[in-house]
Amino acid sequence: MTEAWGPEDGRRSGPVRIRVPAKINLHLSVGPLRPDGFHELTTVYHAISLFDELRASPGDTLALTMEGEGQGELALDETNLVIRAARALAAHARVPAYARLHLRKSIPLAGGLAGGSADAAATLLACDALWGTGLPRDELAEIGATLGSDIPFLLQGGTALGTGHGEVVSPILARPTTWHWVVAIADGGLSTPEVYRELDRLRDRGQAPVPLDTPDTLMAALRQRDPKVLADVLGNDLQAAAVSLRPALAGVLAAGADAGAITGIVSGSGPTCVFLASDAAHAERLAAALTSSGVCREARTARGPMPGARIT
Repeated sequence: MTEAWGPEDGRRSGPVRIRVPAKINLHLSVGPLRPDGFHELTTVYHAISLFDELRASPGDTLALTMEGEGQGELALDETNLVIRAARALAAHARVPAYARLHLRKSIPLAGGLAGGSADAAATLLACDALWGTGLPRDELAEIGATLGSDIPFLLQGGTALGTGHGEVVSPILARPTTWHWVVAIADGGLSTPEVYRELDRLRDRGQAPVPLDTPDTLMAALRQRDPKVLADVLGNDLQAAAVSLRPALAGVLAAGADAGAITGIVSGSGPTCVFLASDAAHAERLAAALTSSGVCREARTARGPMPGARIT
């Protein structure tokens, strides 16, 4: 079926296809727990070339199907962020929440790569086009922020500073540079709320590292376009908590160092680890070494920054 616009109201009469990237955190500083239940965050988001794809087609109800990562594990009911995003947009725009949604997942579940938030961002953009609601991205981001802190960034992509609980996003301006990464994917995920609770416990017992400083040095390193300079300033306050809950992650990070990574870091709340490479060829060698080491389910190469959710 080819894509076409409806004759009267701007709705699409054919399917809308969206591609949306995963994210990693180059810097993640976690502050104390706020009265609203969130932690104050300062983070530097970076969108990488691991993508989920969402197709939205006209329907007479709201239904979700999927294939790929997490098939048979991911609930497709009202708890899924895709369904929740579609309903939130429909309620905001006062239109019926009717669409047939199909998700093709490549981003691992509960991996610290914001796969669920990526899918919600894709849904907002897809349904906005399908239903002809015509909302600007800033308004879609406001809807997304009520569902997940990473969703506004995944509508934007690139490299950006996130504040608040991550939902306030400002682009970081730097000369165009491609950074090369290897993403080591674990068997099984980690619960993000559980990782935050573990960080709080470690801090209460005085067992967590000193919280990260401001991301100013990291943003300066991005402008220098030198992987070795960037490697020195990557940081993640959640890493200690993720390793506490999943001690095998220490072995993954050590294996990456042994294989020649410039540096490695737990991505977000984990358990995915990402390793910085000097170029594409270095990344390929590093991915092969990590895969053969058996410390992770698989290792994929990726590059960044990538644009956020886009109609394809």
